[in-house]
Amino acid sequence: MSKYAIIYNSLSDNRKGEIEAKELDALLKGHDLTYYDVQQYDKRSIVAQLSDDDKLVLAGGDGTLNRFINDTADMTLKNEVYFFPTGTGNDFLSSIGEEKGKLIPLNSYLGNLPTVTVNGKDYKFINGVGYGIDGYCCEVGDKMRETTDKPINYTSIAIKGLLFHFKPVNAKVTVDGKVHRFKKVWLAPTMFGRYYGGGMIPTPDQKRGDGAVSTMVYHNCGKLKALMIFPSIFKGEHVKHTDVVSIFKGHHVRVEFDKPTSLQIDGETILGVTSYTVKI
Repeated sequence: MSKYAIIYNSLSDNRKGEIEAKELDALLKGHDLTYYDVQQYDKRSIVAQLSDDDKLVLAGGDGTLNRFINDTADMTLKNEVYFFPTGTGNDFLSSIGEEKGKLIPLNSYLGNLPTVTVNGKDYKFINGVGYGIDGYCCEVGDKMRETTDKPINYTSIAIKGLLFHFKPVNAKVTVDGKVHRFKKVWLAPTMFGRYYGGGMIPTPDQKRGDGAVSTMVYHNCGKLKALMIFPSIFKGEHVKHTDVVSIFKGHHVRVEFDKPTSLQIDGETILGVTSYTVKI
């Protein structure tokens, strides 16, 4: 019999976090399970008290992974760590080609992660950094979540943003020392995995763990053309539009906007950002 410490967020997925996490009762029947709600327990304290042979499970989605990685970034993880995907935000799961309903060994994915610096603070990320209308969508979704328990339709938010609310910006993108300048930029994400934003594939050729990141710039087009091409990002087919889509691969990326814009890191929103820097 093994001992499992299970970390979950009771407020996630419209307050279904505990119900979803406790599906592990059946999957790990016969083992010793202890559940820790991050609304009541500190993740660092949970990790620090584990015995060497205890196993750790993260039950949740991309946000759960991101917060755990950053909250324990300076700690040595001596235990086997697993991911039990729940909820709706699972771009990491798509990126590694896995499905829900099982424990996924996580240790091999936690090393050599890229770092993004925003407003002087460093963050690790496991999927990607979104800048532009994707950050705007996260900002609007966060505000809606404060007033409703209903699922947030990010596609609807994106369409309305493209047509009415989000204003494209000018950008300077520096990749491994080479400078590129763009006008009317709608998106400028930097990716470590292939998927982000609920299934978008901005950089289809990006391979997790190859020692580099990929930056996509969606630029120089009006709102109607931007709206027409936008759905193809969910299939990675937008790259055919080379007149408005540029992709760069590198180890050191800096993206600068000429106006403050919301940014998201694995779905976690930061408001009013004028630049970010990624290193790997």
